Amino acid sequence: MLGLGVAILSILVISVLMSMTGRGGGNFYVPVLVACGLPMLQAATSAQCILLCTAAASALIFQKSRSIDWKLALVIDPPTDVMALIGGYYAHMLPGIALKFVFASLLVLSGFFMLRPARNRVSSDKNRLGFWHRKFGHHEYVVNLWLALPITAGTGLVAGMVGISGGSFKVPLMVLGCGVPMRVAVGTSSAMVAATAFMGMVGHSAAGDFNASWAIPMSITAAIGGLVGGLFSLRTKPKDLKRIFAYTTLVAALFMIINAWLSFGNS
Repeated sequence: MLGLGVAILSILVISVLMSMTGRGGGNFYVPVLVACGLPMLQAATSAQCILLCTAAASALIFQKSRSIDWKLALVIDPPTDVMALIGGYYAHMLPGIALKFVFASLLVLSGFFMLRPARNRVSSDKNRLGFWHRKFGHHEYVVNLWLALPITAGTGLVAGMVGISGGSFKVPLMVLGCGVPMRVAVGTSSAMVAATAFMGMVGHSAAGDFNASWAIPMSITAAIGGLVGGLFSLRTKPKDLKRIFAYTTLVAALFMIINAWLSFGNS
């Protein structure tokens, strides 16, 4: 029970910080749950349930501030959701340690990419085939569908396997690859996170990896954190959100690498 108590306290803090940057927080939840004693696959399933509650709560805040581009979400998110279901179901076929190292490697790439400056490509790309010109509120950007759809599909597969939502990869994709403003990317990612987490959770649960005694109390805690984090996000400057996103992603990667190495040494 001590492990569960530590996990709940950790998740409250993490959910506030992660919902600020448009992520459910699976890149932290999974290593925390593993460190507190859950097996990797049960941790991944519980993380998906927590992600669903965190994202749904923060999305309510972002929708009220009109920061969610629903049309963008409906176009680029379905490949993620389908592949998350597949990844969640087949995750048991890969060793838990291998999933941890894959997870950490992708997080490192995501964190470093977010430290790069974004550039607006509206003028050069808006008339090209496969480039979707979007106007949302006072913002204008171009979505590179040739880049976005394959990346979101691959993100869904990995996200479903390791129990994350994919927000750690979708936000950089939108900001750096499509020119979406950081605040809109955060809000839109929160909406997509909920759908991806649900599909990944269904896949894991179908494989028999759901631990309700851990997932339910932690999900309630995460929903509270999601509401608080959404409010904090709206009061934070976009450039600061971008830095918070990058550094917390790199910290999560380091946490998982250490955890995977310790697991490998004890195996």
